Amino acid sequence: MKRTADAVVIGGGVMGCSILHNLALKGISDTLLLEMGGLGSGSTGRSQAILRMHYSNEVTTRMAWKSLRIYKNFEDLTGGASGYTKTGYVLIVSGSDRNALRDNVMMQRAAGVAAGEMSPAEAMEAAPALRVLNSEACAFEPESGYADPHSVTQSYAAAARRLGASIATNTPALSVEVSGGRAAAVLTPQGRVAAPLVVVAAGPWSKGILSKLGIEVPLETIRHQVFVLRRPEPLAQDHPIIGDVVNGMSARPDVGGLTLVGAGEDEQGDPEGYDQGVDVEVFRGIAERLERRMPGMSQARFRGGWSGLFTVTPDWHPILDKAEHVDGLYVAAGFSGHGFKLAPMVGVAMAELAADGRAATIDISQLGIDRFSSGRLLRSRYGMSVLA
Repeated sequence: MKRTADAVVIGGGVMGCSILHNLALKGISDTLLLEMGGLGSGSTGRSQAILRMHYSNEVTTRMAWKSLRIYKNFEDLTGGASGYTKTGYVLIVSGSDRNALRDNVMMQRAAGVAAGEMSPAEAMEAAPALRVLNSEACAFEPESGYADPHSVTQSYAAAARRLGASIATNTPALSVEVSGGRAAAVLTPQGRVAAPLVVVAAGPWSKGILSKLGIEVPLETIRHQVFVLRRPEPLAQDHPIIGDVVNGMSARPDVGGLTLVGAGEDEQGDPEGYDQGVDVEVFRGIAERLERRMPGMSQARFRGGWSGLFTVTPDWHPILDKAEHVDGLYVAAGFSGHGFKLAPMVGVAMAELAADGRAATIDISQLGIDRFSSGRLLRSRYGMSVLA
């Protein structure tokens, strides 16, 4: 393992690998990424991998839209496939959220996103498996879809290696050494790695790494469950991704006639040990709600599932910033269930911040650490926090 580097990235999920690759593109290629397990073995590997742009704040909408463009042309950038699959995205809200939906769609369109409002009848025409009430409101994004987290992570890593970066898996970062008010090294079980620039992108483990330096960030980890269902033969045709605010769930198609249903964001999970399976009682509730939204799914077959962790902030938006009081230390954490959607642009923005002192491609000033102490939190127009 390297003993010196121009930069160390802590965390080998999609975020860390995107940052590593983008640092190399900025000319910082004598780098080392540290991952405590295998690449993508944390939250990345348990993502539902939905790519949509519907948010309540322009900064995340723009990041998701620009990231989608990168996913569409991923092989040109990295030499590897992203697995981008275009499905379209239908968002369904109650009548009381109709104005909020319209405001979000207007904001999206002003940002250049292909998005629009649709009537319940139009939604059911676009997705015949759906049942949408006349009292509900819908939005549609034709370019949305999903991608493959494993392929994306590995492709970023391989492209970064070709540019000179090094990656050490099964090598946790024990702590960051600070000298004279700036980052000096990262300590690992295999020894010390001297580096003047350190990026903490360790997902659920970011809080612990920063706490050792006296940097307190308001991060908590929440267990998110994904249920895998095989659609019955009458529903064999793929459906758009469904964001169902009314029923508190999301559903996306997958190959082989499968649908992945995500739900359950009200249980804290310990990154050092949590139930990575799914709960029978939660599934029963989801099955009832899914049947109301997609009646034909009453004949679907349960094919298992998994749980992963969302690392969330109080406003369900990430922290992308320089660390306070430690020069050369940067933080990319708290993605609150949005991480995979935003990963390409997070890599671009963090590399620009570290190399140039500011992110020029996209304005991330609203995502600083100090917003929590100053009360400048971002807000959701809905009760569903993941749509903030």
